[in-house]
Amino acid sequence: MISNRARALAPSETMKISALAKEMQQAGQSVISLSQGEPDFKTPDHICEAAKQAIDDGLHGYTMNTGTTELRQAIADKLQRENGLSFSPAQIVVSNGAKQSVGFSILALVNDGEEVIIPAPYWVSYPEMTKLAGGVPVIVRTSFDLDYKLSPAQLESAISSKTKILILCSPSNPTGSCYTAEELVALGEVLKNHPHVAVLSDEIYEYIVFEGKHVSILEVCPWLADRFILVNGFSKGFAMTGWRLGYIAAPAPIASAVAKIQSQETSAPSTISQKAGEIAYNSPLSAEAVETMRKAFLERRNYFVDALNQIDGVRCFKPGGAFYAFPNISAYLGKKTPDGNIISSSTDLCMFLIENAGLATVPGDAFGEPDGIRLSYSASMETLKEGIARFRKGLKMLT
Repeated sequence: MISNRARALAPSETMKISALAKEMQQAGQSVISLSQGEPDFKTPDHICEAAKQAIDDGLHGYTMNTGTTELRQAIADKLQRENGLSFSPAQIVVSNGAKQSVGFSILALVNDGEEVIIPAPYWVSYPEMTKLAGGVPVIVRTSFDLDYKLSPAQLESAISSKTKILILCSPSNPTGSCYTAEELVALGEVLKNHPHVAVLSDEIYEYIVFEGKHVSILEVCPWLADRFILVNGFSKGFAMTGWRLGYIAAPAPIASAVAKIQSQETSAPSTISQKAGEIAYNSPLSAEAVETMRKAFLERRNYFVDALNQIDGVRCFKPGGAFYAFPNISAYLGKKTPDGNIISSSTDLCMFLIENAGLATVPGDAFGEPDGIRLSYSASMETLKEGIARFRKGLKMLT
């Protein structure tokens, strides 16, 4: 009865680990979870107040399928003001979260058998979304020594006549790596020779950058304008994960195709969430709230990565953004548990850690990088210190 398309999809590994951690906690077990990709801050008060006011003002009905005129104008203004990118409101489609924005963009562009280049480590949903659209994920494994960033040579080798999209995520989930302007230009020069390849740029962690400012590939490679899809949203920078609000900015034909799919699948996001997003981009109070969170994540990153590198056999570079560390744990693959079982994969290691040390992490296998695991430092400093202690304790149990 179940379709082949549904059968072919893998469940989200990040959601799976988080669910297991919650089950163990509900059963009374002590679990420190460093698995969830969610800021541990509340949505800023001025954004919440705007949403409450919208409810009181009776903004309870449907909006345009692509989002309110006011929000799309606020997004267009923000892209021009902060990123130097020119998009009209008609080129913007507001969706129920950036995840939906990515998924609908792939559906709008990819035909059966066409290829999508996905650098690994990747966000877990990119390959599954590609398969759902009938496409073929082309996974390019990047190097720890290069902070897991795609090189121009790797990109050139991966492109074929069937390639439809290159997906970039900077700052990256799961590694926290950020591409520099020079690195993006080098990739853009490769793409000059392949005009059939579109670029989907996932910039959801834009506001969590620790050195310099975020750079979008379109800022430095304007020749990509007619085949560029920017995906962004409000969940990470404004701690609005549960508000479910994201968007694309793209050439009019692509935006129109995404809007058509959205009109049949979900229609527009919540009216109240859209008003909250409008205020997030228009209020001068937002910059202060964003900076408060960024500084907290920076302090945690510095502590957390230093602490990881003090554990025998663990190597971790200092990520330039987001709130993840992605250490190399290959030294522990092949080791034995006290019960004599072999740790043959990062998944084995993560299951051992949660069951024996009460620490929830996400295996690199889920992200296409078997030698790593993802740890989120979107938690209090007290929680991070306990997490490091449990990580060290769990690894010491292996021989």
